[in-house]
Amino acid sequence: MSTKTKTTKAKSKKENLAALGLPALWERFKEATGETTKSPNKKFLVRRIEEALVARAVEPAPADEPQRPTRTSARATPAPEPETTLAENTPPKPRGRFASMTIEELQTKYLEVVGRSTGSDDRRYLIWKIREAEKGRINVGPRKTRERDGEPLDVKILPLRLEADVADKMDDAWRAKGIKSRMEFFRGAIGHYLAHLGAADAAALFAKEGATGA
Repeated sequence: MSTKTKTTKAKSKKENLAALGLPALWERFKEATGETTKSPNKKFLVRRIEEALVARAVEPAPADEPQRPTRTSARATPAPEPETTLAENTPPKPRGRFASMTIEELQTKYLEVVGRSTGSDDRRYLIWKIREAEKGRINVGPRKTRERDGEPLDVKILPLRLEADVADKMDDAWRAKGIKSRMEFFRGAIGHYLAHLGAADAAALFAKEGATGA
């Protein structure tokens, strides 16, 4: 049977295929293409089956004996398989030089560039601070206690909030006792209470500027 006859015979099956139901078409689709499908599109199924049958009809029949390679084919070098490049196997790197750094690494970089340690674990803050320090936009190095009116840098300022009427009555009381300033009063009061608590060593530190007699 010639190739043309086989092709014509395969095409003639289109009308029969169109008359089949979906389950039968799915089975014929699998037989013809070697694939499975549950497509409800009968036109698509018939077309694919027909194409597969035509392709099968025009394929040359396998020879009973293996053909002897020609001189040209014997010398032909088989095409090499496409090589897998390193870029295809390597996942894309995060963008930015800080993107792949851990929080601990960023904190170490912060200490190196800013000049002081940090307890922050905010990635965006750490990266921003490092970049600002590199650009010279912020002060680097250990923080310094702000000096006030010639006071030594190791002095701590303790906050104390009082209602206005309470502060006024307190001031009237220590002034009535001849105490020279609010600072002298505070020091004397703290020393007195520390002594009351039994902290004699700490109370002795306030003895030099204790409040005058009651």
